[in-house]
Amino acid sequence: MPENKTIFETLHHVCIVVEDIDDAMRYFENLGVCDWQDYPPLSDYVEVSLERSEFESLTYKLCNLGNIQLQLCQPGPGNTAQRRFLEDRGPGVYHLGFDVPDVAEAERIGQDAGLAPGVRGRRADGSGFTYFQTGAALGVTLEVRASPGTSLGT
Repeated sequence: MPENKTIFETLHHVCIVVEDIDDAMRYFENLGVCDWQDYPPLSDYVEVSLERSEFESLTYKLCNLGNIQLQLCQPGPGNTAQRRFLEDRGPGVYHLGFDVPDVAEAERIGQDAGLAPGVRGRRADGSGFTYFQTGAALGVTLEVRASPGTSLGT
């Protein structure tokens, strides 16, 4: 990655944690934000850094807007960061997701910059995500992510 580039250059999505995903979708639909879709199956991740049942208890919906994706997340039971966020703060923006070509390399660059990785997940092709624990400093988690078929990492 060139020196003047950052892993936080290309915003892909904003993720909002909500108590009731159906209510949140209806709210957005009343504002004209619609065409909600299911997030691809979480079972596609072959590696996750938390209890798989807790990870798979998260429900996501997404809506592709003209320039960005909006995601809603309803945490299930368990000790996920999303559940703790909702219980501590209520609904709100949980993370900003940034596209990177190689999620493993982006994780390394983030660590070299002093960021502590939090939850991470990888698909068989090396694509996936890493959350960086920045909530105390920023009030929002930063995520680097790569879609299937785009990651060079393993």
